[in-house]
Amino acid sequence: MPLAGILIILVGALTIGPVLMLVIGSFSKGIGAIGAFTTDKYVAAYTDPTLPKTLLNTVIFALGAACFSTILGGLLAYLSVRTDIPFSGLFRVLPIVPMMIPHVLFAAAWIALLNPTNGMLNLFLRNLFGLSSGPFNIYSLGGMIFLEGMLDLPVTYLVISPAMYSFDTTLEEASRVSGASNLNTLRRVTLPILKPAFLATFTLAIIRTLAAFAIPSMVGMPGRIHILTTHIYRIISVGWSPDYGRAAALGLIVLAASIILVYLYRHLISEGSQYVTVTGKGYRPTVVELGRARYPLFILCIVLFCFLVVIPLATLIYMSFLPYSMVPSARAVSMMNLRNWHTVLRNSVIVRALKNSVFLSIAGATLGIVLSLFVAYVVVKVKSKGSALLESLSFLSFSFPGMIIGVGFMWFLVRTPLYATIWGLLVAYVGTYLPYGVRPLRSAFMQIDEELEESARVFGASFLRALNDIIVPLLAPGVVSAWILMACMFIRELSVSVVLSRPGTEVLTVEIMKLANDGLWGQVAALGIIMIGLSTALVIVASLLRIPLSHSEQ
Repeated sequence: MPLAGILIILVGALTIGPVLMLVIGSFSKGIGAIGAFTTDKYVAAYTDPTLPKTLLNTVIFALGAACFSTILGGLLAYLSVRTDIPFSGLFRVLPIVPMMIPHVLFAAAWIALLNPTNGMLNLFLRNLFGLSSGPFNIYSLGGMIFLEGMLDLPVTYLVISPAMYSFDTTLEEASRVSGASNLNTLRRVTLPILKPAFLATFTLAIIRTLAAFAIPSMVGMPGRIHILTTHIYRIISVGWSPDYGRAAALGLIVLAASIILVYLYRHLISEGSQYVTVTGKGYRPTVVELGRARYPLFILCIVLFCFLVVIPLATLIYMSFLPYSMVPSARAVSMMNLRNWHTVLRNSVIVRALKNSVFLSIAGATLGIVLSLFVAYVVVKVKSKGSALLESLSFLSFSFPGMIIGVGFMWFLVRTPLYATIWGLLVAYVGTYLPYGVRPLRSAFMQIDEELEESARVFGASFLRALNDIIVPLLAPGVVSAWILMACMFIRELSVSVVLSRPGTEVLTVEIMKLANDGLWGQVAALGIIMIGLSTALVIVASLLRIPLSHSEQ
């Protein structure tokens, strides 16, 4: 069978298979009764009296977080790319740094600061102003929107900033010459031209928010604010008999909405080509002078970076040495110790979760990159209907919310030896995050001239020999970058893991969530620092390997 056919079957099994089983499961009486047709699960799911409120919360949360992250991402992109803000080059890198902090740890840090009972910032403000409660409550819809919007900011920045780079500023200059003010130029020229980029970014932010689980579970559930993902989580985790059929019936709504939004996102991206303003003639980049606003906006960016990185990391480090939440003081310093660190490192379950997470990160990224390498090769180099189908299949799981596809993989694996094993998690990780390997490698393959491979074939080299001796060495830096991305995503993965992990297959993020539910914030902080250290070590080691690979490529 041709390579394309084999890959279509394999990738189709990893992407379409769980979705088909999700549909079948929604019509089944139970996880052990696949094929016993019933519509009871749909009746139970859609007649639930709490569903309307859950749907309303989901819409408000998705739109609010998407608006917040798009506005902040657009502002940062404009300031760092288009203006004379101090250290603009640094600000082009800083928005990406928060991607290193897992969402579950970002949530834990802000809960430690703003929870209404003993949040450190709340305690400090009460002592300062003589308040009896408050003033902030992170366990609210506003708190959820704030945290999710901050977490999505790096993504919105990365999507909007290329449009800012390629904007022809002569259009703005023409507007100003005609007498328009800077504000009118922004409103009538800049924003209309950038409209497709902003709409695409907003749509992508909604897709990410619909799939969000860390913030809704750690912040929303304690405040009894549920969205669809946490509603589904309650169905499969509360009580003695998880109702996976009802979860599948509800999950299909989220899945359908996500697929529609991904289609809209791709349409908006392609539509953006109609608004191209940079051509080979007449383009020259200019810098917008901020005037008196230069340093206030610089300070605003610094404060934003502190909210994203410095404050969460400092809070986690500080909390990891304390027995309980305390406002920084001499007494707090005197009570610092390593007890939380000793506790988590002596916990056999956490140690096993640590080993499992490292294994899944390294093995999963390696397996994912190997599969992505073959898929990207066929998509770019093989001109056939099969390659177009393979590209669509490889991108499909991008539209799958992790919680929903986790339920799909539950049904997909339940009658196989992989069910409730570390290998089942490995398969689910690769199937869910395959687009993050295929997309970068697809771009890398497009930069390699086909004549190199054809020359190898002329001299008798087989496909695998040409791939190993010519293509892979040229792709090495791109392969390492894609491997780093997948490894970091696997070590911080929560939404699929919380559905599929079982005793013996625990992972760090799920254990952190359990510790947080028990209120053991010191242990959460200690384990979180270990987790961030592992992610950083993976990036450093892989980056060091990339340097000699780059030299060998040259």
